[in-house]
Amino acid sequence: MPSNKQIQAQLKKFGANVRRERTGKGITQEQFAELVDLNIRTVQKIEAGHINILITTLMRIQRGLGCPWNRLVGDM
Repeated sequence: MPSNKQIQAQLKKFGANVRRERTGKGITQEQFAELVDLNIRTVQKIEAGHINILITTLMRIQRGLGCPWNRLVGDM
């Protein structure tokens, strides 16, 4: 079982991956929140690595960014 520290590191890496993909496509946080039907504050927390999300939210993020899974969670 991963430690709390390891989980936090994974959440931060995932958040950074989401931010990289989003900014690479020129999408603002507000636009992205609307695209994936999330509150702007939730998007901010995800990108900061502050919250653990449901798999259904992960799927909406992946579809919204239109990127392969490994770009979001690849080497975690």
